Amino acid sequence: MTRVGIAISGGPNPAEIVDLVVLAESLGYESAWLAEGHGGDQFAILAACAMRTSRILLGTSISSVFVRTAPTIAMAASSVAELSGGRFILGLGSSHKAQVEPEHGIVYAKPLTRTRETVAVVRELIRTGRVRFEGETLRIENFDLWYAPRQREVPLYLSAVFAKGIALCGEVADGIILTRSTLATAASVRAQLADAARSVGRDPDGIEITTLLQTSVADTRDAAIAALRPGLAFYLGFFPRYNRLMAEHGFAEEAATIAAAWRRGDHAAAERAVGDAMIDATSIAGTPEQCRARIEAYRQSGIDLPIVSPFARGPDAAARFAATIRACAPATR
Repeated sequence: MTRVGIAISGGPNPAEIVDLVVLAESLGYESAWLAEGHGGDQFAILAACAMRTSRILLGTSISSVFVRTAPTIAMAASSVAELSGGRFILGLGSSHKAQVEPEHGIVYAKPLTRTRETVAVVRELIRTGRVRFEGETLRIENFDLWYAPRQREVPLYLSAVFAKGIALCGEVADGIILTRSTLATAASVRAQLADAARSVGRDPDGIEITTLLQTSVADTRDAAIAALRPGLAFYLGFFPRYNRLMAEHGFAEEAATIAAAWRRGDHAAAERAVGDAMIDATSIAGTPEQCRARIEAYRQSGIDLPIVSPFARGPDAAARFAATIRACAPATR
């Protein structure tokens, strides 16, 4: 069976998400990944998914190291890992200053250090049931679990898009979660991961490369591309990190125009600045056949696990997610 994941970020409500994951499992998807943001508690929803499924892997993409404490993350991960019978993957990341500070009232500082220290605390607590930690961003005098986890080893992936984050993945993570990737991304990331892994005595072959692929399926390619334009405008206007990433992908002029339009509150102008070439380079858009071919192109480029990430908002979001899940279902051999 061809390996494909499905990611759900916003749109469907928690109960609908569970139904979508059940659908994905029935169609042969290897894994289902859940973002959080404003879309409901990801661990609670994944626990419900665990109760309704038996094969599909369940992951967070991602859980922020700022908006939960490290012991809380460890307990949540341990709980879903146990309830799913070991089918859980913990995806962690630093999120964004633009979200963490205004939305959660938490100071955003030293994101890479906090991510590294969170990884250490989470692993130690799940493996041994107790942790004491004195770091730069985390200080835990003592925390112990009042139960014995059945799953002592929970795979831990980290999100990253730039060199320092990729290096951290190579040093400590079981996998990397990329986003807004092009067909040239995997080769360079694999080399960076290998260098970082070898520098600390790790085998780089054990680090899986995944990427979230923003996806739109429609009757025509033009319609599919148009559906992705508002979301890309938002990401490039609101998140400086993604704006920089798109500039490094070769779209510096468009990225600067989008950022300027967003700053002055002209979201329509930001959308107009999102060109078809930018969408095509970093997304999956088209008819079902075209989307499946594009997923395979990412796989051939060196991505171990392509993760289809539909974009849908509004009252029909769940139906649109379901349609994309069906259209991009992995081929069986």
